[in-house]
Amino acid sequence: MSKKRLFISFAIEDKSLRDFLVGQAKNENSNFEFVDMSVKKPWDSAWKTNCRTRIKGCDGVLAIVTKNTKTADGQLWEITCSKEEGIPVRGIWGYTSDRPTSIPNELEGIKIVNWSWDNIANWIKAL
Repeated sequence: MSKKRLFISFAIEDKSLRDFLVGQAKNENSNFEFVDMSVKKPWDSAWKTNCRTRIKGCDGVLAIVTKNTKTADGQLWEITCSKEEGIPVRGIWGYTSDRPTSIPNELEGIKIVNWSWDNIANWIKAL
């Protein structure tokens, strides 16, 4: 399987979830692999331009959805940008038992699935 280029969109408060996902993909027993293109540090005032370029170079965007998502301006912008650029977006629930009570408008039309390695791998393979 060739590696897919994925942008991982997440609220900064959920960085540990992103780190967990990236770490799992590096495990030799993982049934999926990707190149992480997410923003690892804040950029200057041109971050949106840099971020859009990075998103456009990806096969898909994986959005980690938690209660923090609704106030994560950067993450919401990344999701909107992905939709504008026609890059496939898949949402995954960051936590199974602690989901947000409402979904931000930016996630409208995006399928959000439970975080399982099969769900993630199947989506990546379909890109």
